[in-house]
Amino acid sequence: MRKYIFSDEAGDFNFSRQPKASRYFILCTIAVNDCSIGHELIDLKRELIWKGQKVRGYFHAVDDLPPVRDAVYELLQGQDFTVQATIMEKSKAQPHVRSTNERFFQYGWLYHFRYALNKFVTTDDELQITAASIGTKKGQKAYSSAVNDVIQQHLPRDQWQTTFPPSAADPCLQIADYCTWAIQRKWELGKSDKLDQIADKITYQRDMWAHGQKHHY
Repeated sequence: MRKYIFSDEAGDFNFSRQPKASRYFILCTIAVNDCSIGHELIDLKRELIWKGQKVRGYFHAVDDLPPVRDAVYELLQGQDFTVQATIMEKSKAQPHVRSTNERFFQYGWLYHFRYALNKFVTTDDELQITAASIGTKKGQKAYSSAVNDVIQQHLPRDQWQTTFPPSAADPCLQIADYCTWAIQRKWELGKSDKLDQIADKITYQRDMWAHGQKHHY
């Protein structure tokens, strides 16, 4: 069976206590058996334009105006998809785990695929993973390789494909962005209002180092 995963991230690779550094790095995916949810989002965009709402070229939760954002979350409540999130409290990452940004990213993806997506993906499935592009062109190559390395540890090579476009290129990536933003608000700011609206979609949300007590910076 063909299945689809769309992923996005929240947080940064600043491993310090600087005020603007995020506390967490969050890897979030949405999983669907088909991509019709993306068509629904495009239809919503057209409807919002008819209503005179100021809609950007594509949906982006942090930048969209509140009425637009509310309309997107209302749409998501009625759609068939699931959400998975791996939460990484960066200060608990041992030095060897964060020796490079790419290694830290790959570590999160390995954990996420092994534990968050194992019930969605079986060895009989064909899987297409669309991950939002991240960083510079040079850095993106490393991050793309990290994802590919993880997937090939779990599925035969002829059963999966990956692609790494900007979020604007695929409405399903924009849905992943909205889910990621809702989860980030809860973990970084303690605000769960948006997360509560999609709570029934979440099949996995775990703090990877919840039991760790040591902070390395």
